[in-house]
Amino acid sequence: MTNHNRKINPNPPIVYEIRIKGHLDSQWSDWFEGLTITLKEDGDTLLTGPVIDQAALHGLMKKVRDLGMPLVSVSPVNPSQADLSNIKS
Repeated sequence: MTNHNRKINPNPPIVYEIRIKGHLDSQWSDWFEGLTITLKEDGDTLLTGPVIDQAALHGLMKKVRDLGMPLVSVSPVNPSQADLSNIKS
């Protein structure tokens, strides 16, 4: 069998910031594998990290929905602009 049929994604993952209303405990870090959980002073939580494609982003949105916490925003960000300070996960 040849490798001709393999799909190769030439695009690197996009870093997203997903903001939800309320704070998540550190126990959720495994559930949102690969994303950094940052608790903001305004009471929101930022989930930040690379997302490989739209299917993976939709999977994350399902997890947020299942939490029952309000979704505030979903934004692609430049990796150098991602808020990785004050990490509390």
